[in-house]
Amino acid sequence: MLQILRIVVQTAFFLLFLFLMFQTRFPGEDYIGNVEAFFHWDPLLALTTFLASKTLFLAFKISAVIVLLTFVMGRVACGWACPMGSLQQFFSFLFKKTKLLRAKMATDRLPTLKYYILFFVIVSSLFTLNLVGWLDPFSFLTRSFSIGVVPVFSYVFSAFIGGLYTLNLFTLGDGLFQFFETLDMNAVFVQGFFILLLFTGVIFLNAFRERFWCRTLCPLGAFLGIIARWNILKIKVNSNKCIECNLCNIHCQTQANPFPEKDIKSSECIYCFTCGAVCPTSAIDFDFKARPETIGSVDLSRRKVLLSTFLGIVAIPFFRINPLAQRTSEKLIRPPGALPEARFLRKCVKCGECMKVCPTNALQPTSKEAGPEGLWTPILIPKIGYCEYYCSLCSQVCPTGAIQELTVEAKTQVTIGTAWINKNRCIPWVFGDPCIVCEEHCPVSPKAIKMVDAEVLLPDGTFKRPRAPFIETELCIGCGICENKCPVVDSPAIYVTSIGEDRSEKNQFLLDILSENELF
Repeated sequence: MLQILRIVVQTAFFLLFLFLMFQTRFPGEDYIGNVEAFFHWDPLLALTTFLASKTLFLAFKISAVIVLLTFVMGRVACGWACPMGSLQQFFSFLFKKTKLLRAKMATDRLPTLKYYILFFVIVSSLFTLNLVGWLDPFSFLTRSFSIGVVPVFSYVFSAFIGGLYTLNLFTLGDGLFQFFETLDMNAVFVQGFFILLLFTGVIFLNAFRERFWCRTLCPLGAFLGIIARWNILKIKVNSNKCIECNLCNIHCQTQANPFPEKDIKSSECIYCFTCGAVCPTSAIDFDFKARPETIGSVDLSRRKVLLSTFLGIVAIPFFRINPLAQRTSEKLIRPPGALPEARFLRKCVKCGECMKVCPTNALQPTSKEAGPEGLWTPILIPKIGYCEYYCSLCSQVCPTGAIQELTVEAKTQVTIGTAWINKNRCIPWVFGDPCIVCEEHCPVSPKAIKMVDAEVLLPDGTFKRPRAPFIETELCIGCGICENKCPVVDSPAIYVTSIGEDRSEKNQFLLDILSENELF
């Protein structure tokens, strides 16, 4: 009965996760609801962003509920509510049914790895290096689904609808097409394949060990495991009933080792109640006892704890010795509302919420543009999409405040970069033929792109005098729509760089022109 209840609760929370993820899209209005709410229940994100940024984001106050619940009842959140844990358990079950995974006694020390990862993440956060988003379950799952899984689903669904039209099933095709359009799924991401490959790898690790992620890699699970040492709900083995068959240990999903009772690790138990279900003599029960776990029960090596702590400190210069510290990449165009780069990196958890909600698919995960510290943080790539002028959705869904929430009116005044014209590729400047595409699409008022009289010398010695585009940099906000709509296909004749962005005092037009008096 408890297992059935747990599966129902797990399914409900996973469906809630999917609902919020698919609701992270343009809602047809200027403002969106709290679709990022799942993140605010994560106490590890709350702790690391606070340590790294030295500021407290009040939305995380509800994560105290999870801390209190874990303190009293143990890691029930991991076993009952975490969508990443539910997914791991589902695939573990699937691999068992297909005989890819065979239940066996686990005697390795893999479960301790997540504690060393936790120490590394927390220590690095203390020194302003926030890497928690790489392995935090909510960030990892949301990023994987938004950038990897959903685009694949979008492609398959589009192909299926196309097949319906090919078979002349127009009524069904039209209905599914309208439903598909309401989902508003972004289908193009520059690192989609790589992120999907990582996610697939994590899924298939369950063929090696049941709930491999939860058991071995999850830093949130380790954090809750430390808190759970004081929980009052304990596993109890009735020695009079126990026949020492070891089925409880063999089928334990997280290597909590219910038998013998002296070796039980309550900090690893996620209260799935599998051990009680498989026990042939009903010897396993759960009692309330206010008895803390000894630190030795987690089997942590002092040397490895010190090593992970040391690595958390020395990782800082390794992540920050890159040329971008001296001169910002021209491609590093951050979303409107993004904090200054150093503060932005301390808060961003690489979750992909802003990329999922962007209505034009403009926001993409970085690779090398922000250095190793900024891997998978959001940048705007105008060739793929542009920053919609009357849209501030990315600032509304950021779960950590790395992108400050903006009203639509305030967002229209934010400059994220500056557009430039390559006259060697621009149609009016090169061929003398008329083209006003960039000027027509420029959303600001007065327009930042003006049309001026130009004179073009052609190869036959004749001249053409077209109207050609010219950019007033003081008016340009760097939205990128001009680059996105430019009819020059391969490399647009107009392009946007990050220079002139409001959030940076350094990334400006820094050429100092000496006055005539200073020259003499």
